[in-house]
Amino acid sequence: MHFKKFFYEKDNFKLILGNSIDVIKSFPDESCDMIFADPPYMLSNGGFTVQSGKRASVNKGSWDKSNGFDSDFEFHNNWIKECKRILKKNGTIWISGTYHSIYQCGFALQKNNYHILNDIAWFKPNAAPNLSCRFFTASHETLIWARKNKIGKHTFNYDKVKNGIWSEDFLKKPNLQMRSVWAINTPKKSEKVFGKHPTQKPFDLMRRIILSSTKENDLILDPFTGSSTTGLAATYYKRNFIGIDIEQKYLELSKKRYEQLRSMKK
Repeated sequence: MHFKKFFYEKDNFKLILGNSIDVIKSFPDESCDMIFADPPYMLSNGGFTVQSGKRASVNKGSWDKSNGFDSDFEFHNNWIKECKRILKKNGTIWISGTYHSIYQCGFALQKNNYHILNDIAWFKPNAAPNLSCRFFTASHETLIWARKNKIGKHTFNYDKVKNGIWSEDFLKKPNLQMRSVWAINTPKKSEKVFGKHPTQKPFDLMRRIILSSTKENDLILDPFTGSSTTGLAATYYKRNFIGIDIEQKYLELSKKRYEQLRSMKK
């Protein structure tokens, strides 16, 4: 797959700076094996959260501001519709989010006639506390895994998932089927040495998704790549990766993280 200009291109790891929907429209039909998307949660509203035990603003940038329910849903529906076009016949999509976004994404998947395979509860044992003490402490995100078409045969590496070593997850029992609740900590300190993205995913989470639902040499797209944990896991396990982001500073972060990984593999 060729574009006029990649922001960064090395080996099987490629980054594109731009609006995700606009960039995806330039992809040929049925060109991607799997898509992982962690779209904006539309949470930048002046509120506060906890980071490293301290009060911090939830404002992430203009890309994370809500434009109202209808506009937010239109955004999600548009990128999900474009993703279906570029997925291969038996391709799958993973979408991660909190309740602020995941229900709209789930409805958009159904509206565009995807076939939902699973919803995964990613439990975070080390989740941040709730500052207001007026709600249950949010300690999970939901991931939806869906196939492009209802009729098809998607990739699921059953034996690798069942019998693999998943020592980071106390819920996964050795040599038993993996269930749909995963206990995985948030990103380690070592994953943030060059800085961090506000919704950065841990390598252990992406490792599990990549190994369970793709094959070597598959092409994986992340349309909201952020610091590109998806890409690090994809390339580490011999997949091809393209990441898109509208913020250059996060692509710079992605580049540093990939170059560090590349140097460690030599």
